[in-house]
Amino acid sequence: MHREHRKWWSPALGRDMELLVFGARGTPVLVFPTSMGRFYQWEDFGLIGHMSGRIDAGWLQLWCVDSVDGESFYAKSKPPHERVARHFEYERYLLEEVVPAIRAANEVPYLIATGASFGASHVAMLVTRHPGVVNKAICLSGAYEMKRFLDGWCEGDGYFVDPLAFLPGLTDGRILARLQETEVIVATGEYDRNVDDSRRLVALLQEKGVPAGLHLWNGWAHDWPYWREMVDAFL
Repeated sequence: MHREHRKWWSPALGRDMELLVFGARGTPVLVFPTSMGRFYQWEDFGLIGHMSGRIDAGWLQLWCVDSVDGESFYAKSKPPHERVARHFEYERYLLEEVVPAIRAANEVPYLIATGASFGASHVAMLVTRHPGVVNKAICLSGAYEMKRFLDGWCEGDGYFVDPLAFLPGLTDGRILARLQETEVIVATGEYDRNVDDSRRLVALLQEKGVPAGLHLWNGWAHDWPYWREMVDAFL
């Protein structure tokens, strides 16, 4: 399998950032790790090996990015507004550095984003805050009420990182038109602690005319063996 390690100084984040690319061609997939996870997580937990057939066949090219969760949402020693500010810098890294790198290396215009657990939270934030960047979003076992990671703060910028807060009031026709062109798949366990978040997110998206679907797995389903099943179903 083609495997490429990339590292560069990120102007947006002010530090080195790393990622792994798996596959030489195919539809590009932006892959987020779980909470405070690293860019090699999907490889370490066997997802890359599990998907090797479709990667080697040239169907998919995975771009596995690093996280800065420990500096943003999980930086509990910082006040909430500083955590959100760091997340915005991470978004700039994705939009101004990673996505252009994908476009420069891969001529396929279609872009998929996926992640499990807090990685799914990142996918949901990216897709709803910046519609049109991603064509298909696959959210696995995520939490989407982001104020719980901000000590309940949902004012100012805290409001705009919480899809369950800002989607009901989203009325801008241009933004909605781009969002309505995005396919959103939300999969989780029927007894996952965040299953209500998944139900609310899908309902809000559907109310806005977004082609979003909820898929429930039996039981808890919040672990890598289940995410392999979900990947097989949707990616």
